[in-house]
Amino acid sequence: SQSFHVLAGCLTEKGADDLKRVAGPNLKTVLLNVTSEESIQKAMEWAKKEVGDKGLWGLVNNAGSSLPMGPSEWMRVEDFQRTLKVNMSGVIAMTMTFLPLIKKARGRIVNVASVLGRVAANGGGYCISKFAVEGFSDCLRRDLHYFGINVCIIEPGFFKTAVTSLEPLERELHRLWNQLSPEVQATYGDKYLDKYIKVQRLIMNAVCDSDLTKVTGCMEHALTASHPRSRYSAGWDAKLLWIPLSYMPACVVDIGLKLVLPRPLKSV
Repeated sequence: SQSFHVLAGCLTEKGADDLKRVAGPNLKTVLLNVTSEESIQKAMEWAKKEVGDKGLWGLVNNAGSSLPMGPSEWMRVEDFQRTLKVNMSGVIAMTMTFLPLIKKARGRIVNVASVLGRVAANGGGYCISKFAVEGFSDCLRRDLHYFGINVCIIEPGFFKTAVTSLEPLERELHRLWNQLSPEVQATYGDKYLDKYIKVQRLIMNAVCDSDLTKVTGCMEHALTASHPRSRYSAGWDAKLLWIPLSYMPACVVDIGLKLVLPRPLKSV
């Protein structure tokens, strides 16, 4: 079996402790907040000391936030910005800061996007941020291959993680609904929120997979294969539903989502 030295960036002390408990002696952790330039810089300086002259073989950008998701009109500008700060700006900042170390090792950059970076299935910053990760990664791959650097995108389907946890998603939907003006609420109707939550529950319970090795297996291949792929789709729903859907004409996706999602009361 392969023995990698892993430098793991964790947002919290608890996350770092949990990880150390299940990992071997080759794992070291550092506190890392991808929305803070200072935190990223500190982590890079620490990693530089750890790897020495060899450089860094692989960077896996896996930090993600899905909240809030919901109808676009329910969002405020800061709701979009909060998600983009982690999922898009965080990925860019991490990549650009660690790039000199990766270039030294002729290493790999692995960016975790999503099937929702191929099909915009709901409003909020999540889909937008994942489309951005796809575009950023494609640009990087084309620019950096001259230096022997591979850039891979992982597009997981729906998995049972904090990102798909129903309780916070539903809590945020209630918050968004409550901040709408009575006029806007009236256009949706008072039953709309409950219907939307019900549909979300049905979809999540039907498609969420608990086998995370489907994603980590893709990460491992991207980091170790002599010819890694530019894109990996992880999970049955990614392969059978979302990726095929992404090749369909827009009107097909529009109709499909229209059939699944509830209809606002005052729709025309």
